[in-house]
Amino acid sequence: MSEIFTSLREQLASEEIGVRMKAVHASRSLNITERFELMTIAAIDSYARIRYDAISQIGTVGTVDLPKSLEILSDRLFVDPELDVRAAAAASLGSLQLTQAFNLLKTAYESTNDWMFQFSIIAAIGELGAPEGFDFLAEALHSSNELVKIAAIGSLGDLGNPNAVALLAPLAEDPDWQIRHRVSQSLAQIGGEATKPILEKLANDPIPQVAEATRSLLD
Repeated sequence: MSEIFTSLREQLASEEIGVRMKAVHASRSLNITERFELMTIAAIDSYARIRYDAISQIGTVGTVDLPKSLEILSDRLFVDPELDVRAAAAASLGSLQLTQAFNLLKTAYESTNDWMFQFSIIAAIGELGAPEGFDFLAEALHSSNELVKIAAIGSLGDLGNPNAVALLAPLAEDPDWQIRHRVSQSLAQIGGEATKPILEKLANDPIPQVAEATRSLLD
């Protein structure tokens, strides 16, 4: 291990929050293996912002040891006292495409009423690319929270299952232009003949943001 790594590891043991925060930031200059090891330490820091940064970084460097990453992220997903850290854990599970975490994410979603946490979970399930997420995302389309619904639309696009077209088609008529905009993006991701008439209609949407974005997708 490098001298810088050894120094930063010592700083992570400091009683000063500022010193520990600087160490987490400085770790970005290290090689991925050293950085990962430091983030496994910072992931259980007593200060929430440090845990948040560490958990977020694991979404990038966790490929060094996927089983260890799954262990750490699953723990933070359920036991961290701060919802934003738990949301970061969900996002990192998605970034690392740890498909075995699908049931954990589903359980976490069902255990909370916090829309921001639910939003992060829905987005992560799309990134996972796990086929078993389809039915769960289809159900999330009925969320009372518009942002959670938009996340579900996006994640269905990420999965690329053509069966999603029938679910998304009615939403192309939704009064909320942001939903129509997201539907356009997701249908373009899915592709296929069934999406073309819907996309052509959205290309003439009365809201310029929707129409212009859809035309760019059709080009």
